[in-house]
Amino acid sequence: RVLDLNAVITDVQPLLARLIGEHIELVVERSAEPLTVRADATQLHQVIVNLATNARDAMPDGGRLTIETGLVEGRSRMLPDDPGRYVLLAVRDTGVGMDAETRRKVFHPFFTTKDVGRGTGLGLATVYGIVEQSGGHVWAWQAPGGGPGIAACLPVPPGSRGDAAGRRRSTR
Repeated sequence: RVLDLNAVITDVQPLLARLIGEHIELVVERSAEPLTVRADATQLHQVIVNLATNARDAMPDGGRLTIETGLVEGRSRMLPDDPGRYVLLAVRDTGVGMDAETRRKVFHPFFTTKDVGRGTGLGLATVYGIVEQSGGHVWAWQAPGGGPGIAACLPVPPGSRGDAAGRRRSTR
């Protein structure tokens, strides 16, 4: 169904605070405008929780987990071959980071960097499947001198508020 990603994040935010623990600061940078997507709310909860869990595990000594939402339009560095209007969900952390090889494999089923018995390698594969099933795109990056991040872009449904007003171009 059509729903506002910002509202989904608001719904899941209390769970995230408990999930990541007191040693990690949770920062949510929501777009001021409604960000409509056509998706299953439960699946979007799962995407956000899986991304937060991975970020938490990358910061055993604490850090900052940032969730950002926004609107991306046209050709951008994030979507160079797929112009259109997309809702951005970006999760980044100040954790240990990912090398290029890990970024290439991070969405593969059963791939994990965790110790035996600590991870199944299905969390990010599930994120990938849900985002792709919803008509979106997902990728991982490593910021120069900063922590890693995962970003997902979900298409804005035709006729929704995000399709007509308040659009901005990405500068990422």
